[in-house]
Amino acid sequence: MNLHISKSKNAESFYICKSFVKANGSTSSMIVRKLGTLEQLLVEHGPTRDDVLAWAKNEVKIETEKYKKEKEMKTVLIPFHADRQLDHDRQVFYRGGYLFLQSIYYQMQMNKICRKLKQKYKFKYDINAILSDLIYARILEPCSKRSSYKAASEFLEKPSYQLHDVYRTLDVLGAECDLIQAEVYKNSHFMGQRNDKILYYDCSNYYFEIEQEDGSKKYGKSKEHRPNPIIQMGLFMDGDGIPLAFSLFPGNANEQTSLKPLEKKVLGDFGCQKFIYCSDAGLGSESIREYNHMGERAYIVTQSIKKLAKEEKEWALSPQGFKRISDDTPVDITKLPEDDKGLYYKDEPYTTKKLHQRLIITYSPKYALYQKSIRDKQVERAQKMLDSGKTKKNRKNPNDPARFIGKMAVTKDGEAADIRQYLDEDKIAEEAQYDGLYAVCTDLLDDEVGDILKVSEGRWQIEECFRIMKTDFSARPVYLREENRIRAHFLICFLALTIYRYLEKKLDLKYTCEELLGTLKAMNFAEIQEQGFIPLYKREVITDDLHEACGFRTDYQFITKSKMRTIQKKSKGKE
Repeated sequence: MNLHISKSKNAESFYICKSFVKANGSTSSMIVRKLGTLEQLLVEHGPTRDDVLAWAKNEVKIETEKYKKEKEMKTVLIPFHADRQLDHDRQVFYRGGYLFLQSIYYQMQMNKICRKLKQKYKFKYDINAILSDLIYARILEPCSKRSSYKAASEFLEKPSYQLHDVYRTLDVLGAECDLIQAEVYKNSHFMGQRNDKILYYDCSNYYFEIEQEDGSKKYGKSKEHRPNPIIQMGLFMDGDGIPLAFSLFPGNANEQTSLKPLEKKVLGDFGCQKFIYCSDAGLGSESIREYNHMGERAYIVTQSIKKLAKEEKEWALSPQGFKRISDDTPVDITKLPEDDKGLYYKDEPYTTKKLHQRLIITYSPKYALYQKSIRDKQVERAQKMLDSGKTKKNRKNPNDPARFIGKMAVTKDGEAADIRQYLDEDKIAEEAQYDGLYAVCTDLLDDEVGDILKVSEGRWQIEECFRIMKTDFSARPVYLREENRIRAHFLICFLALTIYRYLEKKLDLKYTCEELLGTLKAMNFAEIQEQGFIPLYKREVITDDLHEACGFRTDYQFITKSKMRTIQKKSKGKE
């Protein structure tokens, strides 16, 4: 569309015209709309000719947008032939769910991090395309790097690189793992304010499909109880469940030694100086607490009641002194009904060699009932084991029902006889006294108990992070051998988790991991006769929410190729 001005002896007229190509190849134009003469337009859009001209140009712009929209929405007629075979080696199926992940990737300006790496290493291949495809494939189709390359070839935007470039990129990603994490943290502020005043920390391990130790792949205590060498990962997560930083360390190392090096990196490279460290009891030793008591840091860690000194343990197990957390009303927990859904607490100063702390004990009748029901089933299984004579204990499993089976030597006439096994009621009673109880230790001496417990309760999110990486993103088993490439593998898993978590947040945490991933994996398209694409997924509330959150739509009955290119640009933040 363009503005055409026609001048005559007595008048100057304004028109909106459209150019087009005729059948013989020559160009021509036609009047779409007459705006009026200058004399007429001055009355409403004046007072000067420049004012009229500005208004007329804006009308051309409006008419152009209207024409484009009508062109996109027009009916498309595509001929199909019942006697025509499919073309050889022609792809018609395309994955489109990655577009929503791509929207987060570019909002976090991951492409700019890749640009810095390209300038540093001077390589010619497109590291941004490779990294982004590896991340999308890890979420949508977790598999080997070779298979990820194949999966990326089914995306609407095909790879612009070769498979050997992927392995070269892994070496770079592994070498620059710490730099990339620091840059991602800085860029994540483009997604909004980070809740980095609370940092959760935990460790997990990942096994390799090998039998011999090699490098950092060592035999250790596997979470899956597998007889394979493992590598361990320490992970920091912020208060909103967004991953912050990770580190890898040998499978045979004590996980408590992993914290300080990674936390020093967070303090230095990330600039996080003031935060509350939160972890479970296994990563809350006296030295770790002391370390997080320095500077502007504080800590909230769970405390094993069984490992308390005798005096504190007796106080913790006593039913006296509890108060309702909602209003601090004193409560006798022995008189609470089993179906009570309240939460009760008591606290006292707790001083060790170097720290003045606060010990908080909570009691939940609901949790107590749950623990009792689990133990009752285990006791029942222990009795069946006694009845059948199969009472071998699995030392690796602390919840093995055989722990309730006691042994005693039976003597007759002063001589040793057989070993008799029995159901150990004392052992059952000993465990029952901990039902419903939970302990937290902190150096926040003046904060409200409710606020402290709320922070501690958030630890479930870091456990979910590990579950998603292991189960949904198939981070293990690991098949790579070289240390650099192993780091790159876990970096890709870490970045995939970060992008996924931000997408969850954009959707207001309305959907489960299974629902969201299932929807993204199903958002595929069929190319029709080289003219455009038809969505192959079902439009639902979740697909509407995804489109709304990411600022583009793919749920039209037919999408022309030009429209699909526009969608791809929008997913990268380009209009």
